[in-house]
Amino acid sequence: MTRPIRALIDTYALEKNLSLLRAKSGNRFLWGVVKANAYGHGLIGLLPTFDNWVDGLALLDPKEGVDIRKAGWAKAVLLIEGIFAASDIEMADEYGFETVIHNERQIEWLEKAELKNTLRVHLKCNTGMNRLGFRPEAIPQVLFRLNNIPKVEVVDLLAHFANAEVTYEQDKPVTVQNQLAALIQLRGLLPMCLSNTGGILWHEAGDEAVRAGIAMYGVSPDGNVSSQSLGIDPVMTLESEIIAFQDLQPGEACGYGSKFIAHRPTKLAVVACGYADGYPRKDNPHREVVVEGKRVPVIGNVSMDMLTIDVTDLPNVRLGSKVEIWGKNLPVNEVAKGFGTIGYELLCDVNQRVPRVLIK
Repeated sequence: MTRPIRALIDTYALEKNLSLLRAKSGNRFLWGVVKANAYGHGLIGLLPTFDNWVDGLALLDPKEGVDIRKAGWAKAVLLIEGIFAASDIEMADEYGFETVIHNERQIEWLEKAELKNTLRVHLKCNTGMNRLGFRPEAIPQVLFRLNNIPKVEVVDLLAHFANAEVTYEQDKPVTVQNQLAALIQLRGLLPMCLSNTGGILWHEAGDEAVRAGIAMYGVSPDGNVSSQSLGIDPVMTLESEIIAFQDLQPGEACGYGSKFIAHRPTKLAVVACGYADGYPRKDNPHREVVVEGKRVPVIGNVSMDMLTIDVTDLPNVRLGSKVEIWGKNLPVNEVAKGFGTIGYELLCDVNQRVPRVLIK
């Protein structure tokens, strides 16, 4: 038998979430954002499900685009951070990728390229996120320049909301409304692709295309709003099993650094999951997992391949008992909050050595 840890990927939940996002997107073009191997869920195996609901897939690395083309994906593919080298243009031309343009160097590469086919590009506008893109006042001149490159078609103006969460305080500087206000002078110049997941769920941006991300996978984009309240279900359940037990007497310790010291007779269980699988090693006094439907604390330091839990109050656990690290009974956002991070990070950090198992 192989090591028991696995990421169970519920394609029915993915279908449900995509159906909801499709309905909220209306007639707008719907990009499914699948960078980082579909946020750790395993992109190739999910292509048939995405094909039923989205108009195109947005990803990071041109090689990922080649992989999904070879796997049969025929719809649109968007390089969401654009081309990273002049050589990427040839790959985009061959495989029919669309690309974001967000800096001068990318334009210079396009001006020197010898395109065989029309290359569809999305012009990135920096409205306050201050990562990628041209400032609004520069857009008309950049558009003029792109329109004069043979076989380059500018599809739309693309921007990204920095704070689309519904609980983001509206007296802070970079609100959705402030970012939309920065685009007023550009309305009518091009169609717009503005809304990320939070934009789709909670804002009216007046755009023609949208980009769905984390909610496709059943995770709320706002850590203060539950997925359940949004009507979405977690797609990934990270699951393992108990592989050993130890009985500790008061004063005995476990793990590297002996961080946990028993204050009572303690039944300790060892779970096949460690930081090499993607479970954080950092301290967190609120760490829990679910065993036999009940939450129990994670104790001691997390090892590379194992973690330890206190199952003293669960007399019926046994070798092979299932352990939910996060998923349907323990939301990944809740787990992440205890570590001072977000669910996105935990999902993306699940190591490739953890098998992704599709369930329907």
